Amino acid sequence: MPIETLLTKKLGIRVPVVQGGMMYVGEKGLVAAVSNAGGLGILTGLTPGSPEKLREAIREVRKLTSKPFAVNLTFLPSISPPPYGEYAQVIIDEGVKVAETAGGPAAIPVIKMLKKAGVFVIHKCTAIRHAQAAEKVGVDMLSIDGFECAGHPGEDDIGGLLLLALAARKIKTPYIASGGIGDGRGLAAALALGAQGVNCGTVFMATKESYIHENIKKEMVKADERSTTHIFRTLHKEYSAAKIPSSKQVAQEVVAKERRPGGVQFPEIAPLVSGARGKTVYENGDPDAGVWSSSGVLGLIEDIPSCAELLQRMEQDAERIMLENAKLVKRESKL
Repeated sequence: MPIETLLTKKLGIRVPVVQGGMMYVGEKGLVAAVSNAGGLGILTGLTPGSPEKLREAIREVRKLTSKPFAVNLTFLPSISPPPYGEYAQVIIDEGVKVAETAGGPAAIPVIKMLKKAGVFVIHKCTAIRHAQAAEKVGVDMLSIDGFECAGHPGEDDIGGLLLLALAARKIKTPYIASGGIGDGRGLAAALALGAQGVNCGTVFMATKESYIHENIKKEMVKADERSTTHIFRTLHKEYSAAKIPSSKQVAQEVVAKERRPGGVQFPEIAPLVSGARGKTVYENGDPDAGVWSSSGVLGLIEDIPSCAELLQRMEQDAERIMLENAKLVKRESKL
């Protein structure tokens, strides 16, 4: 019995689960596997390295699936930002129907460009005020990202349980839930909080189709919900980094430098946290090679399933839980 929501109906997918747009992780094999399993796979737009390489990546995904998929564009502060407009034009030219965006005001021109071309835009936000601003721009759906998430959780430290309840009261645009969700119970809870589906990242990292090295996947299975730490807090660029038992060296070194008297300037820690080093972790399987992102969902990961197995579990567990909870409501006799 499928779970039908605005997300599944609008995008033509069967399961209301979106695979997060993760740098270096959201590549063709994982994207296609998620979409083929009934969810929405997301190709990370900046991972290929240039607009033309993104074009090639989109075409490679199409060789692996005929199902809907999306492309992510994340807008972060940069001295020399990528040519976002060119990336967006590739998305439009290649006929991709869904885009996920994240970031501040720099995203607005690209969102408008995508919308004008008829692309369905899901915008990720870590605060209600940001969601309300995106609503004014005219995005089609919001992804409400709680503090439990991996990557960049914002600086408000508001958990998803409260953030989603606030979204139900304060925004009119449909939304999905993101952050701390890795099983069917989380999906059921998100739907109860008014979400039209969920966005999951960490749990998809530890699937058979994820290109991440098997050593890292096994470390994720062994880890628990306490195995992450936040870095960059003193720099106001917060990032949720993995701190699994055998790979806490780099993240802990960054945190130690941030906590010392007088703090730290970014240039001093930049060599420790470079994206190239994080990519090396995924490719070579050495968890101490750099900083890599994950969330407390590590505590929910008990094996390395295929994407189809993972989505089937989530769907079936969510359905069972919702049906069981419906029995808690007792009709009072009118006599």
